[in-house]
Amino acid sequence: MNTYQISGNLVDVLQQEIYPAILHIENGRIISIERNNNVYTQFLLPGFTDAHVHIESSMLIPSEFARLAVVHGTVATVSDPHEIANVMGVDGVTFMLENGKQVPFKFNFGAPSCVPATTFETAGATVSVADIEQLLQRDDIKYLTEMMNFPGVLNKDPEVMAKIAAAKKYNKPVDGHAPGLSGDAASNYIQAGISTDHECFTLEEGLEKLQLGMHILIREGSAAKNFEALIPLLHDYPEKIMFCSDDKHPDNLEEGHINQLVKRALAHGIDLFKVLRAACVNPVLHYNLDNGLLRENDAADFIIADNLHDFNIIATYINGQQVADNGRTLISSIPVTPVNNFVCDPLSPADFRIPATGNSAKVNVIEAMDGQLITNAITATLPVTDGALLSDTTQDVLKLAVVNRYRKAPVATAFIRSFGLKSAAIASSVAHDSHNIIAVGTDDASLCAAINGVITHQGGISIASDNDVQVLPLPVAGLMSNLDGYTISKQYSHFDQAAKKLGSALASPYMTLSFMALLVIPHLKLSDMGLFDGDKFAFTKIMN
Repeated sequence: MNTYQISGNLVDVLQQEIYPAILHIENGRIISIERNNNVYTQFLLPGFTDAHVHIESSMLIPSEFARLAVVHGTVATVSDPHEIANVMGVDGVTFMLENGKQVPFKFNFGAPSCVPATTFETAGATVSVADIEQLLQRDDIKYLTEMMNFPGVLNKDPEVMAKIAAAKKYNKPVDGHAPGLSGDAASNYIQAGISTDHECFTLEEGLEKLQLGMHILIREGSAAKNFEALIPLLHDYPEKIMFCSDDKHPDNLEEGHINQLVKRALAHGIDLFKVLRAACVNPVLHYNLDNGLLRENDAADFIIADNLHDFNIIATYINGQQVADNGRTLISSIPVTPVNNFVCDPLSPADFRIPATGNSAKVNVIEAMDGQLITNAITATLPVTDGALLSDTTQDVLKLAVVNRYRKAPVATAFIRSFGLKSAAIASSVAHDSHNIIAVGTDDASLCAAINGVITHQGGISIASDNDVQVLPLPVAGLMSNLDGYTISKQYSHFDQAAKKLGSALASPYMTLSFMALLVIPHLKLSDMGLFDGDKFAFTKIMN
């Protein structure tokens, strides 16, 4: 019988009380809590939960994600396997579930609701209503993931409503995704059974949705950063707010996780118990998770911190097992055989040519927004040389390309502003939501070289400059590495810095690039089928 004791100042978030205590732990559970009058210098808290994250965006398989996350006091995630499902369908979800179970961590996967995300792009698989029904019957599937097709909800699309009905049937919550939705549309969306939203980017939007009954997830990831705009909501709605990252690149995950948001929220003057309710308790109650919350008979999931200001994590325990010690992970790497869906032949620079007449042409341009998934739709006048439209680095308007990686098809091209490259291209097979290959570059030769580097490895991120091509392979579904997480963190950091040295001023160039094909976020995006107007929800032309 595995029995031991841990002592410290116990932070009881539910009762809003801190007192010295000894935890008596047996076979992974807290069998009793003994109050005393001792003086302790360490604090015992429930572990943190990321309330919405796509593990795939870390470029790490679940078992490696866990190794990095536990160091920061994270014991669980509410994980949306939407990315791998778009590549491989239910088989991809199964891969995530099985890999995650091999390590002491609580992933809490959901059934992906929108695969493919839209009919305006090519995905690698379809997750049907019947698939959703089967997944939701499983005890290890906790919820229906973000319902991005909010027009389908509002118009009562039969397939969309059937998926929501299945979640209600099995008494599992439905996550939302409705950026900018307000008024009657927001009310109708929520009344359909949608319980959360992590896409709010203004205080006003978050407040309206809270008042309509939603739970709001404050997101701070590698690309979308909404913490500063939304954190005031936690003062008045402590039972309706959670923290999430949504998408977290490996270098950022190595630096920190939900612990960073806890520290920042406290710096805003928000009450400790309100902050910890958002970070530890609300996800457990909303999604009916089996995380322990430092109560008798709970699973022994907790963290030890040296103080309640900096939240330096001394140790992390999951099911009574210590998984992190003073910044060092105690979870071992798990060997994995890559799974994938990649059918794509090398391209030539001619494949990226955009024919045009005259000396110049007025074009529609995507303007990327640093720290946001939303884009602006602007115009620019670009040079035409030898009958083809060219990028213009003086205006920072570069060519964007999306290549179908599931079957042979013409290359989709457009133009984008804000990447800042001067003579190079970057490419990635991480391109939400269908994960075709996406690239931005100053010229067709660089674009082609960067994309061919990804194709050669059947997935990865790349950079092409001065006839040199570097690739970080992502052999698991073209989304994740099968290598050690800390190794991938360092390799990814190298690519991130290389893109910045070549001119990009974006905080996270590759993460921002990965969202430029995300059609369900306005205003202008590019799919493998063409330039897409997110406001009209229809294709549009490059040239006016």
